Amino acid sequence: AKAQGGGMLLAVLGWISSCVTTFVPLWKNLNLDLNELEVWNMGLWQVCITQEEGVVECQAHGSFLALPPELRISRLLMCLSNGLGLLGSLLAALGLEGWRTCEDKPGRKRRLLLGGGVTLGVAGITTLVPVSWVAYNTVLDFWDETVPDIVPRWEFGEATFLGWFAGAFLAAGGLLLACSACSMRTPTLLGPAGRQVPPARGLAGGHHLHPKNADLVI
Repeated sequence: AKAQGGGMLLAVLGWISSCVTTFVPLWKNLNLDLNELEVWNMGLWQVCITQEEGVVECQAHGSFLALPPELRISRLLMCLSNGLGLLGSLLAALGLEGWRTCEDKPGRKRRLLLGGGVTLGVAGITTLVPVSWVAYNTVLDFWDETVPDIVPRWEFGEATFLGWFAGAFLAAGGLLLACSACSMRTPTLLGPAGRQVPPARGLAGGHHLHPKNADLVI
């Protein structure tokens, strides 16, 4: 029960963090040397400029096809991760031992919990891949020697680190839930005295009522 509770907590935190990472324009930061009062922030959907007075101006990206490949694929993967994270959390919640759903079908609860854990693990991977890809390209561009030094360079934004944590939380939560599902045992039907009920036998098994005990049985 503790493993399932911890897994669900990590999964929910990871899913919320993944959704925030998807939509905040903080994947990359850029400080202009000529004008240090402005900070540029880029996300998957828009670019924002923050001025010294605290004024923020945002502009959405142009055509989807005009975006760099890492941003286009990152959009799709992050949206997929959000959907898988929600689906996995719902499946795992239905399979928790504390819930009354499917109590009479422990095998189904086990499958729901296992399916939710696997789905959450896939959601974690689909979060880590785009975040790591954008971070890798950011490093390459930052250390590109063919670009003059006077040209400003993009650096990691806060959403990059949040995305790494989100992917790790989703993967860890899914792993905990899947492991707890594998350790669940299907309960055996027990008799009133706590002993296993033997299978019923017909009269062909040789157990006939003795005539002397017929009145007691009736």
